[in-house]
Amino acid sequence: MRILFLGTAASEGWPAVFCQCQNCERARRIGGKNIRTRSSIIINSDLKVDLPPDTYYHKIFHNVDLAKIDFLLITHSHQDHFYPEELNMRVEPFAKLKNGKVLTVYGNEKVHEKLLNVLTKRTLENSVRIRRVEPFDSFRMGPYIVTSLPADHDKNEQCLIYVISDGERTILYGHDSGWFPQETWDKLADFKFDLVIFDCTNGPSPEIRYHMGIEGVLRAKEKMVEMGLASNDTIFIATHFSHNGGLLHEELEEKLKPKNVHVAYDEMRIDIPPQ
Repeated sequence: MRILFLGTAASEGWPAVFCQCQNCERARRIGGKNIRTRSSIIINSDLKVDLPPDTYYHKIFHNVDLAKIDFLLITHSHQDHFYPEELNMRVEPFAKLKNGKVLTVYGNEKVHEKLLNVLTKRTLENSVRIRRVEPFDSFRMGPYIVTSLPADHDKNEQCLIYVISDGERTILYGHDSGWFPQETWDKLADFKFDLVIFDCTNGPSPEIRYHMGIEGVLRAKEKMVEMGLASNDTIFIATHFSHNGGLLHEELEEKLKPKNVHVAYDEMRIDIPPQ
C-alpha cells in the first residue's frame, strides 16, 4: 500500500493565505517542508481522502493523474476538506476521460447534501456517484474495506475518520478530530494497525477537543499500544498543522521524532509492505 501526502496543513494553509504573522513569515523564508497546503492523501493511485481547494495544485505539483481515482472519501464538509465544485470538471467539455471511469464519493449527510446542491445533472448522470455514509458503516470499495467512525471535531456535523484495509494492511485516517469519542475507541479495538495518521493542529497546546496537538498525539499513540491496536512496527504520523501552533517542521520533529512519530510534509511518501 502506497500513501502520498498531497497536503499537510489546516484550513488556512501555511503560510496562511492572508497572514503576516511571524510563523507564516518564518515558513515563507525557510521554505521546503514548511510550505504546507490543505490536507489530503492518495492511497495507491485509486483512492483519495478529501478534496481540498488545493487539489488542482496537488495534481500539478505532485504529478498525479486524478482521472485514475475511483474512490473519494470525504471526512466532513468543511471547505478545506471538501470543494465539491471541482467535481463538475470531470465531464465534457472540461475533461476528456480516456477510461470513462465513474468516481464514487463517500461522505456524511452534509457532504451528501452539498453534492446534490453543487453537482450538475450531467455530472451526476455521467461522472460522479454519491454514497452517503453513517458512523460505524463498513463497506467495500474495490479492493478496500472501509469502516467509518465518529470524530470529535464539529458539534454541528457528524464528522468521520476512516479505517481503510486492503486485506493485508490496515490504516487509520484520524483527522480532523480531537480525542476520539469512547464509542470510536471501542470500535478501534477490532483492528490492528500498520499505519496511524493523527491530527496535530494544536501543536504545543495541550488542548484535545476538536483537534489534537503534540500531547494528544502522544497520548493517543500510547493508548493504542496499550490496547494492542498497534505494535512497535506500526507507523505513526502527525499531520494537519496550523501556523497557530507555531512550530516549523524541524521543531515538530524535535518533539515527535524521539517518540517514534513521523511529521508529515507535502509530498511525503510511505510504502507499507504486505505482512
